[in-house]
Amino acid sequence: MTERKPFSDSWDNWIEAQIRVAMDRGEFNKLPGHGKPLPDHGQEFDPMWWVKQFAAREQVSILPPALELRRKAETELVAIGKIADEAAVRRRLAALNAEIGKFNATVLEGPSTNLAKLDVDEVVEKWRRARATDPR
Repeated sequence: MTERKPFSDSWDNWIEAQIRVAMDRGEFNKLPGHGKPLPDHGQEFDPMWWVKQFAAREQVSILPPALELRRKAETELVAIGKIADEAAVRRRLAALNAEIGKFNATVLEGPSTNLAKLDVDEVVEKWRRARATDPR
């Protein structure tokens, strides 16, 4: 525990003296981020910074369900392009189509979606052509 501030010292002098003593003991040498620039340094203050950090850390989506589904379909199509097995591609497309069908039949909140089920044979044919030009 630190000693009490002497009555004759100002707060600034007393705190600076404590910091100097801690620096001499090396207590600041191995702190996380030591020697790295401050994050967000030089950017304007954002009053919603904590909401954005929370959403990123917890992977919370604030999109309406229809837009979230569209984004999921786009990322799934990119991921399917990297799969080497046609049967796995067809399984993932079937799962995505099932999710699209369920969403179109049940979701009533937010904007409506015009996302239709994907044509599995068409997507697989595009996948085959992409594999033929760029075999991995």
